[in-house]
Amino acid sequence: MKISLDFTKSAQKNAEDYYNLAKKSERKASGAAASIKRMEKELTDQPGNAPREKHAQKRKDTEWYEEYNWFFTPKGELAIGGRSAKQNEAINSKYFEDKDLFFHADIFGASVVVLKGGASASKESRELAAQFAACFSSGWAEGAFSLNVYALGRSQVSKSKQKGSLGTGSFLLEGEREWYKNMPLSLCAYISKDKKGEDRFTIAPQKILAYGSTPEPRVIVSPGTVKKSDAAKIISKKLGFTDIDYIMQHLPAGEFSV
Repeated sequence: MKISLDFTKSAQKNAEDYYNLAKKSERKASGAAASIKRMEKELTDQPGNAPREKHAQKRKDTEWYEEYNWFFTPKGELAIGGRSAKQNEAINSKYFEDKDLFFHADIFGASVVVLKGGASASKESRELAAQFAACFSSGWAEGAFSLNVYALGRSQVSKSKQKGSLGTGSFLLEGEREWYKNMPLSLCAYISKDKKGEDRFTIAPQKILAYGSTPEPRVIVSPGTVKKSDAAKIISKKLGFTDIDYIMQHLPAGEFSV
């Protein structure tokens, strides 16, 4: 090993300089090791990387309504919403009946939400469907805080008699509308049980917390700055539901605050 000596300094001073240099190198090595450990912990703590308790696995059997956005009111009424113009069309033609109500946010680009049995549903159930319709609209991607929503009966919603005059997912709306003003854009995610006792991921309007109990843990989401994929990972970790693809399919388009 070669060493360099400063001939202007005494042997004792040269030895002291090398000792201080060695101590400095030792501190740097120690600091680097600590930084590596800290980075490893941060990576482990990232959503999707840390081990999570698997309360809910991917479900092999799904109900027909899980193809759409959906939730059940505390009184057991089903609300379904389209995730595309094609699904909006299917909901109107297949599942919208005389006893139901049609909900739509007062904005261009929104999900058709049908509350089954909505014509005789309580005010609370209708408000839940209205908030659901507000959340699943272009307002979420635009970062809106709240939106107005209207509801109509079966006889008030139709397709044009002139073929091709209305595009897929567009409808003729007639008569007086029932308005729900300033519906906040906020959703509540949790794990519930289906009829077979299996875990299922549910995302419902946040107002459901005021009208009925939901299982814990719960995750509240609203428009924000977190990417949809990252939000889904956070929700997956917090709820222990491993099917991230399913979560993403049932979240609104846009970014999130979790």
